[in-house]
Amino acid sequence: MTYPKFTVVTPTYNQGLFIEKTIDSVLSQGFQNLEFIIIDGGSKDNTVEIIKKYERHLSYWVSEPDRGQSHAINKGMARATGEILTWLNSDDWHLPGTLTRFAEVFESHPETDVIVGAGRIVDEIGREIYYCKPSTAIDLETMFGWMEGGNFMQPSAAFRRKAWEKVGGLDESIHIALDVDLWLRMASAGLVFEPITDLLSEALSHPQAKTTAYRELMRMDCSIVIIRHGGIERVRPLLEKTARQYAWLKTNYEAIIGHPVMRLLRPVIKRITRDGEYWSAVVPPWVKD
Repeated sequence: MTYPKFTVVTPTYNQGLFIEKTIDSVLSQGFQNLEFIIIDGGSKDNTVEIIKKYERHLSYWVSEPDRGQSHAINKGMARATGEILTWLNSDDWHLPGTLTRFAEVFESHPETDVIVGAGRIVDEIGREIYYCKPSTAIDLETMFGWMEGGNFMQPSAAFRRKAWEKVGGLDESIHIALDVDLWLRMASAGLVFEPITDLLSEALSHPQAKTTAYRELMRMDCSIVIIRHGGIERVRPLLEKTARQYAWLKTNYEAIIGHPVMRLLRPVIKRITRDGEYWSAVVPPWVKD
């Protein structure tokens, strides 16, 4: 069966450790009507070397500075000519048969604008950390509960070109919850989501991954995006809980950090926090020294 053209855009920057598996997961699909675009942000590692290894199989690739992930994806989508679109980050991969499965569902459900399957997060030795199965119904209200478990994984989603064009692509001012904002805008526009149970993708959890390195910032970004789209009542309880936790820690910080047991743990604290973003802001002098 001849399916419509499928465009996969991969944004990347200094992901030489992971990008080859991502590329292989797309090319090994055997999907005949594939357009594969890679947008690299000017990597300084071996990313470009790996891309060049596969460039005869690519529809387009470029390596140049950009304004971040959202901008890179928009650049790729601007060149896309497929009727079905998705992006695949350079530390994620599609499982065998994913593109064909997307195409089959779109063919059998002409009213559907976005397809969402199951996905999972694995560690660097392949152990499952998290399995994400989409809700049986996906609409604006269910997505307001994104941080309560009403979510799905972006690499297990694909959409029609008309859906992307209707909402105008990604908001380049958003750098973490960029996909959540896109889904909310699509739902707000009345676009139809079709959840399926098939496991379609895996995402790698590693120290540099956004969902690993910036977990709390991701929650904050998601909260802001959901509130912007009218979901403040669903987000409020989570924000209140976070505020109570912060207040408790602020009140008890000195007692906790000054406890004799914490002093015994000083070498461990130094080891696990010295490279952290908040080292200077939150770690007391007796630990820094």
